[in-house]
Amino acid sequence: MIEVAALGELLIDFASISKDEDGYPTMAAHAGGAPANFLAALKKFGHDGALLGKVGDDAFGRMLFRTLERAGIGTSGLVVDDSVFTTLAFVTFDEKGDRSFSFARKPGADTQLRPDELNLSLIDEAKIFHFGTLSLTAEPVRSATQAAVARAKEKGKMITCDPNLRLNLWKTPEEAKEQMNWALRQADVVKISDEEVEFLWGLTPEEGADHLLNECGVSLAMVTLGPKGCFLKNRTAEARVNSPKVHPVDTTGAGDIFGGSAVSRILEIGKNPADLNAEELKDVGSFASTSASLSTEFSGGIPSIRDRETILKRIQG
Repeated sequence: MIEVAALGELLIDFASISKDEDGYPTMAAHAGGAPANFLAALKKFGHDGALLGKVGDDAFGRMLFRTLERAGIGTSGLVVDDSVFTTLAFVTFDEKGDRSFSFARKPGADTQLRPDELNLSLIDEAKIFHFGTLSLTAEPVRSATQAAVARAKEKGKMITCDPNLRLNLWKTPEEAKEQMNWALRQADVVKISDEEVEFLWGLTPEEGADHLLNECGVSLAMVTLGPKGCFLKNRTAEARVNSPKVHPVDTTGAGDIFGGSAVSRILEIGKNPADLNAEELKDVGSFASTSASLSTEFSGGIPSIRDRETILKRIQG
């Protein structure tokens, strides 16, 4: 039995590893996509999940299918389509390891998932349904996402959301805000970055957490603060956690790994996120922040996730 069903993009991240004298990058390919990274973190910590999405019937699509299988992520919801090409993302880095994305996605396979292609039995089986907002940028995957969310609500599932802003994938900033706000209003647990809070509402992280709780109806808000850590809040408690000092080489997937790591701890604590006390929120934030931070010292998303023992050892000093 799976614990988490996630819907969204599965793609190839081409990450810059060097540049020639004219500035053109040499790139290494890695499996990518926020929901896949999220599920990989959950699986690393012993929680089974499955992905609902679409790849092309091409070399990269077949590689990604095998990558999920090797990572122990369920693939019965992954559609392979010979009419579209697997989505590609080209990632370049600045001197701090922060990313810029360029997408080959006009259309990419992930945007072409249709509502009638959803394996709804995965949502029925799972305890949690997770989605992001890249699956709201285009049709038909927007309708598929809306249908999946409706099914999860109908079945009483906990819904988690990561807005994961990529502004260049939206037609306008206004459309991005409209769809991202819709997504956040569907969720019980939200992982969001301080930059996304600023983009959506022009608020501080603390104000953003309050907005999610009071205006969006979220049970638990988790605001990541980059290298400064995270801020978690529900209606009865809050916690701020600092990140460990690391030497980042690739921040790709760190936010997704934070989300998957946090949800793994919520599952293990076994309480409704709305009922977590301050010490439990600190536990969730510390584990997730350390997991995400340590992943930045390695390349790629899925391969960068450290094991539980390594994370706990770092937390304990």
